[in-house]
Amino acid sequence: MTELVQLPHFVSVEKLTVDQINALINRAEYFKQGGATPTLTQPVYVTNMFFENSTRTHTSFAMAEKKLGLTEIPFDAAHSSMSKGETLYDTCLVMNALGVDLSVIRASENAYYEPLINPAAGQHLNLGIVNAGDGSGQHPSQSLLDMMTIHEHFGHFNGLKVAIVGDITNSRVARSNMEILTRLGAEVYFSGPDYWYDHRFDKYGKYLPVDELVDQVDVLMLLRVQHERHAGDANETSFDAAKYHQQYGINHDRYDRLKDDCLIMHPGPINHDVELAGDLVEAPKSAFFKQMQNGVFMRMAMLEAVVRGRHLGGLQ
Repeated sequence: MTELVQLPHFVSVEKLTVDQINALINRAEYFKQGGATPTLTQPVYVTNMFFENSTRTHTSFAMAEKKLGLTEIPFDAAHSSMSKGETLYDTCLVMNALGVDLSVIRASENAYYEPLINPAAGQHLNLGIVNAGDGSGQHPSQSLLDMMTIHEHFGHFNGLKVAIVGDITNSRVARSNMEILTRLGAEVYFSGPDYWYDHRFDKYGKYLPVDELVDQVDVLMLLRVQHERHAGDANETSFDAAKYHQQYGINHDRYDRLKDDCLIMHPGPINHDVELAGDLVEAPKSAFFKQMQNGVFMRMAMLEAVVRGRHLGGLQ
């Protein structure tokens, strides 16, 4: 049996070893196939603190917590004391004092979790942090559910050609995936508007026109155009959805050119007829529905890793 992953926090994929990544994928697939969840002999309390809107990630974590037998303590970000100026650290300290063991957090600030997992001298926060997305930084659960979906389809990563297409600079999904795919042995390519591409990513793969990639790749990862992160960007004011779809989106012509076993992936929400033609969202080559399904089981594996790493629930 593969050794189970144990972590004090789960905030990034960058420091995970390849063995840990594969163990998490195997564990998530085990849960999906009906494998038994760990038996908790003591209650584990978790709160989901989402300061950015979310459907998939928030609900998926809640479902994963339910399946693992964790007890969710409701948290309403809009009506929390943070609206009065309370810091995130102090809010987490409140949760800690009230008996919460784990906090799943999404926030707009990159690396918001650093002062939470590395308290300053005189601070004593003792709360497991699971990162559900930090600004344009990391999105570890989306990255790992994507890896699970690819592994479930192909059985391996080595030599797979994966193209990441779209608003790359502003995407935490892209940042997480380009790094993890490279370490797993895949060949990464990039495409989309050049003004939303940062050449610092060249170390992970080549930037090519989308029409040079569609008939070559095994996986096509589409990214949502993140209008909410384009403040001050001159390209936002001239954005034209139909033109974007024509130049970079997956329309029927590009869909037909994809390999028969190619996976189209998207973290959601999908802008219909922008990144992907609306009537292709549930097409045979689209893994969008499967990604959402797999998100529950991968988040179960991630939460279990922190429960075990912090010796909660009577688990050793």
